[in-house]
Amino acid sequence: MAEVWDVYTVIRSSSYLIAGVCLVLALKWMTSPDTARKGNWAGIAGMVIAVAGTLVNPEIWGDATTPAEVLRRYQWIIIGLFVGLAIGAPMAIFMPMTAMPQRIALSHAFGALAAALVGTSEFYLAQAEGVVLAPMTSVPLMLEVVLGFLTFTGSLMAFGKLQEILPGRPITYRGQNMVNFAVLGGAIVLAAVLAVNPSLGLTYWYLFPLLALLAMLFGIFLVIPIGGADMPTVISLLNSYAGISGAAMGFVLDNKVLIIAGALDGSSGFILSVIMCRAMNRSFSNVLFGAFGAVAPGAKAVIEERPVQRGSPEEAAVLLAAAKSVIICPGYGMAVAQAQHAVKDMADALDHKGVDVKYAIHPVAGRMPGHMNVLLADAKVPYDELWEMERINPLFNDCDVAVVIGANDVTNPAAKTRKDSPLYGMPVLDVDKARSVIFIKRSMGSGFAGIDNDLFYMQNTLMVFGDAKKVATDISGELRKH
Repeated sequence: MAEVWDVYTVIRSSSYLIAGVCLVLALKWMTSPDTARKGNWAGIAGMVIAVAGTLVNPEIWGDATTPAEVLRRYQWIIIGLFVGLAIGAPMAIFMPMTAMPQRIALSHAFGALAAALVGTSEFYLAQAEGVVLAPMTSVPLMLEVVLGFLTFTGSLMAFGKLQEILPGRPITYRGQNMVNFAVLGGAIVLAAVLAVNPSLGLTYWYLFPLLALLAMLFGIFLVIPIGGADMPTVISLLNSYAGISGAAMGFVLDNKVLIIAGALDGSSGFILSVIMCRAMNRSFSNVLFGAFGAVAPGAKAVIEERPVQRGSPEEAAVLLAAAKSVIICPGYGMAVAQAQHAVKDMADALDHKGVDVKYAIHPVAGRMPGHMNVLLADAKVPYDELWEMERINPLFNDCDVAVVIGANDVTNPAAKTRKDSPLYGMPVLDVDKARSVIFIKRSMGSGFAGIDNDLFYMQNTLMVFGDAKKVATDISGELRKH
């Protein structure tokens, strides 16, 4: 048996080393659209190798001597595998690309719940066996449980907001931050007490369930006051929490690949959250506690009664046909209408006429980091036509027509000119500098910031009202007629 363990140790160490390298490469390659697909495959390969290296553990099959006995030892793992496939495969196959933020929120919820349940089982297993957990185990175990449970419920709340099951705007009440801090403080105190003296969890059986309950409540309270405009930051922050929980689980289980994967996930999610906050010119505290997008009791969104130039798809097509350069600015409205393919068709019609077409990508357009990139990649838009905000903004001065498709707050000039605006200081696309602007929108409704967009009322703006997919299709048809 000792020889078997020696062989397994070599296999496990080798597989974990290879998996760790694959995960690092995956993160590196996924920073660029050109190598993102390769990064996905590297990440998948890394996880498959890590799981395979774990499943050959002799502790699983022990002294089994026949294939039937070995199969019996793996029966619960096999059952879990098929249950996971039954849930995950339909989500991956049938969920549309426009619902990618919701799917990612659910993935965070499931991953964090798995980590929390592993921590729970390890805690009670130690209690049942009378094992006193050392601080090097009990501390990360409590961190794993608290972060796992709060990320689980927080991700479910984020899913509810993204899916519009819950209100997209912040849900606030008087003294909310004090309640949040009290719940979090209670969870931290209980976690500290149980980490120092884990045996109390057996003597006072209700302490650990109470810890789990407080963590789940805080996850709910953390997300409900956050508005839909801040969802990109929330998604990346929850990703960071889930990663840290996974890394803590690695310390509890003495599993090095979990530590590596969790640390990569946690750090990358945190860095991405910082980037998102910078893109909105806002701090973490403002995102988490500012209730951006909230509407004061009895107040209504500020929609000014000013004249706008209304146009038809035919008029928009005439304007576009005469242009030499066009910049398309997609937003959440394009995602809601599932209009990315129609927009790509419109761009192809312009390209056929010799018009230079580019796409302006604001980092927080949509409901998750890279939301617009994902949708446009689904429509086969070439990567070199996607321009980030810092690169595209200087080009608006020489742009003949800027086409805004459901992008509201990220194109609002008030962020640059009106100090009384909630958006003031947030970097936005300089659409107002283009010679002409075509704004495709369902109505005059405000964005998640709850304020009017000054771009609507500019003399060089043509408002084309309607479903983005239908409008883009009609414009394409008109362009191909002439």
